[in-house]
Amino acid sequence: MTLKIFYLLSSLLLLLSPAFGQEPNAHGGGVLFFKGRYYWYGEIKSGETKKVPNSNWENYRVNAGGVSCYSSSNLKDWKFESIALKANQSDDKNDLHISKVIERPKVIYNKKTGKFVMWMHIDSQDYSFARSGVAESDSPIGPFTYIRSIRPNGNMARDMTVFVDDDGKAYHFYSSEENATMHIALLSDDYLSHTTHEKRILIDQSREAPAIIKHNNKYYLFTSGCTGWSPNAANYAVADSIMGNWTSFGNPCIGPDSDKTYYGQSTFILKVEGNRNKYYFLADKWNKLDLAKSGHLWLPLSFNKQGVPTVTNKMEVSPTLIK
Repeated sequence: MTLKIFYLLSSLLLLLSPAFGQEPNAHGGGVLFFKGRYYWYGEIKSGETKKVPNSNWENYRVNAGGVSCYSSSNLKDWKFESIALKANQSDDKNDLHISKVIERPKVIYNKKTGKFVMWMHIDSQDYSFARSGVAESDSPIGPFTYIRSIRPNGNMARDMTVFVDDDGKAYHFYSSEENATMHIALLSDDYLSHTTHEKRILIDQSREAPAIIKHNNKYYLFTSGCTGWSPNAANYAVADSIMGNWTSFGNPCIGPDSDKTYYGQSTFILKVEGNRNKYYFLADKWNKLDLAKSGHLWLPLSFNKQGVPTVTNKMEVSPTLIK
């Protein structure tokens, strides 16, 4: 058995180690709806959790496992499709090497090119690399071909998300300036690079884990504070246009443990297809001492007549793994 085959089989065993009926192994990711199915992409967290030596914060990590892909027609039952983007086992200078950081993968579809584009946070163990990686595929389930990592317009880039507006333009939201300030950059027409059209928002507010949704022609950006693996209060900001002025309004969560986002951290806002006002606030429940046992929160997100969002700690959907 070659090393390559052994690695592939080992990766699949680790990925599918939870019994059917448990949660998919997809963390820090997002969901794409395409031709009647939802595709969920996320970080593969498996293996032993270790603290990075000489870190001045709780820098716990597992070996980078790549990006998983699951699909569903109903948001409850999820089928494993593939390791959409594989980690690299042998070249420690490769962005996707298991010693590196591969976080916050998001996939968008480009109608002009017919390609699926994945953006992600690429970093070194000490988080000094601070770059954005991009990959491309002809299929929603991959395999994705990794292209490169960059610092958008020369800026540090860590936690991130991407968003396609109604006009087909795509935007990259990312934490920059040592996580002090959020940046928004307009992507090129093929979604594979950045234009110079960029804006700084939430200046000196130290926000990460961005998740965005458009509702009634307004843009809502949900973020977390920067406290490592430890939970904190969510925040939302609103704008009339993506490159316009953003105003912060506070915590959208209500009820017990709302100041800790119910022990979760935002990753994506999911719009339910066919239901104009149905949204879910997706979050990760990190287990910093055993990251492979981290869980998910899929919580209802609603808007009142004034456009004020509310996140409620009620699991209407519990995503489970099926055969």
